[in-house]
Amino acid sequence: MRSLPLAAAVGLLALGGLTPAHAVVAPAHASAPAHAADTAAPAHAATPAPKRGLFLTVSGAENTWVRGVLLHCVPEPAGAHPRAAEACEALALARGDFDELPDDPRACTKEFDPVTATATGSYDGKAISWHKTYPNACALAADTGVVFRF
Repeated sequence: MRSLPLAAAVGLLALGGLTPAHAVVAPAHASAPAHAADTAAPAHAATPAPKRGLFLTVSGAENTWVRGVLLHCVPEPAGAHPRAAEACEALALARGDFDELPDDPRACTKEFDPVTATATGSYDGKAISWHKTYPNACALAADTGVVFRF
């Protein structure tokens, strides 16, 4: 049953020759413009990060459960994060690098009940796509501090 959506998508593409909405298609007869300023950015050029903030999630082993919040730090801390101001302050200290978040040292058991934290969106004008799996929720909290405490 899992392959049904994939098969349907492949069938639609084969039947209609559909092009994704984000694709840029140049006409076959297009010639090079006279001035470089007249050209659009090449398809491989970096696009500006969306201004939607960060979507943070924490999920259990094999996605048995998932919880998530939206966090905005600019122009001021906002979103559904219960400690948005503290989370934004931690992100500022880490310069938006989730691997450099201020930790919250604590003693954790060696229980193996993996959790995965993800962050997608943008921070300070940079696109963010980060994820990391921790052996348990305590290890996540110790390594990421307040950012994933929701």
